[in-house]
Amino acid sequence: MLPSHLNGHSPLARRRPHLTAASPPTSAGEPPAAGAAATSAPVSLEEHDRIYFQSYSHIGIHEAMIKDRVRTDAYHSAIMHHQKFIEGKVVLDVGCGTGILSVFCARAGAKRVYAVEASEIATQACEIVKANNLTDQVVVIHGRVEDVDLEEKVDVIISEWMGYMLLYESMLPSVLFARDKWLKPGGLILPSHATLFMAPITNSERYEGSVDFWCDVYGINMSALVPLAKKFTSEEPSIETIGGENVISWPSVVKHIDCYNFTTEEFKSITAKYKVSSMMLAPIHGFGFWFEVEFNGPQESSPNIPSDLNPLEIVQKKRRRSSEDTVLLSTAPEDEPTHWQQTILYFPDPIEVKQDQTVEGSVTVSQSEENPRFLNIHLECS
Repeated sequence: MLPSHLNGHSPLARRRPHLTAASPPTSAGEPPAAGAAATSAPVSLEEHDRIYFQSYSHIGIHEAMIKDRVRTDAYHSAIMHHQKFIEGKVVLDVGCGTGILSVFCARAGAKRVYAVEASEIATQACEIVKANNLTDQVVVIHGRVEDVDLEEKVDVIISEWMGYMLLYESMLPSVLFARDKWLKPGGLILPSHATLFMAPITNSERYEGSVDFWCDVYGINMSALVPLAKKFTSEEPSIETIGGENVISWPSVVKHIDCYNFTTEEFKSITAKYKVSSMMLAPIHGFGFWFEVEFNGPQESSPNIPSDLNPLEIVQKKRRRSSEDTVLLSTAPEDEPTHWQQTILYFPDPIEVKQDQTVEGSVTVSQSEENPRFLNIHLECS
């Protein structure tokens, strides 16, 4: 039998460094002049948000994201693919960071880009806008999107909101807030759709290096540490890169998100059942999670797809479309690695399964009550 349950509560956030808390960001009381960062009265923030936004003031996290060419090229391709929706239109960049996506949109012909950023990196974003002679097009606003005030509705919302395991960091609700408050009917959201996948994985090398290692350490029997090593390995999700050879079944869909219709209430707790079949005789060391996002136009938000079609079938249908029809950003093990890597939930002990053996159960991913930026993961399998 497989373990009856596995819980994970991860404090990771894109490998960001631990930084001390700083002054909270400000919001915009009056629409700022183009290219200028807003500087109005400070907004009271929860401690977890204060630390979260401060972490994004560190240049290292932005370097890691921008150097991820899979990520950055996908966004640039999506912007150019949908240039007809952007040229001459108003764009809202939620969590703009250094402003690179805002610059892409401005260069694609956007009339105005509101670049909203709650961390102190907004100051540098403003300088980047000036250095690229875009102050007539890009307005950098320092504050949370929930607190700022815009002078007009927008035609496009763009955001790089995805965290580890897609949902970690809980930034998607900010995008949904912006959608409901600022997006014009029929407007464009980039990315438009997201899908979280899971599958059992085998990774003997990783398990042996973390657990079996203690059985013989320079000729010393240190197996007394094995139970502690198993606990450490399995008590929190691991962010690492695995390959397609580590995945031993077809993936199962945890959640398919349509950003045009998804609600904040749905985000709070997501439960999915899975039933997969092992493709080989191998030990299962845990489950891997990864995601894909698509950049589709608003007319594609409600395609004529039967309501009873499995989400995995929907995704497979979209994958079969030519690359000219959609832009896809994937963090799957078989695709080029990204800074998100994959999220792995390891078992304390590996489970031997035979080829074609069925593995089934359920997984629940929910926001932590202690810190909504964190996730609680409850996995059941048999």
